[in-house]
Amino acid sequence: MSLRLQPVQVGTGGSDTASQLVFSDGFLVAVLVQLSDDHEDRSGMWFLEAGFGPVDHPVPPTFADLDEAQAWIAQRLER
Repeated sequence: MSLRLQPVQVGTGGSDTASQLVFSDGFLVAVLVQLSDDHEDRSGMWFLEAGFGPVDHPVPPTFADLDEAQAWIAQRLER
């Protein structure tokens, strides 16, 4: 399985706008948003704004970087 990322700007209502759409086999499976400086110690980390199907999670996680986020998403999709 391979994931494809597409950079976008998401209107979150705050300063967190740098985002990535995550596709697997042509299907949108997640939206990741990079946390802004407003989040202090979590600034620059990536948040699961939305997950679809097996990537949906009741407590959306935060990831140190995109590699960690992609590994987590791939693991969820393999289930």
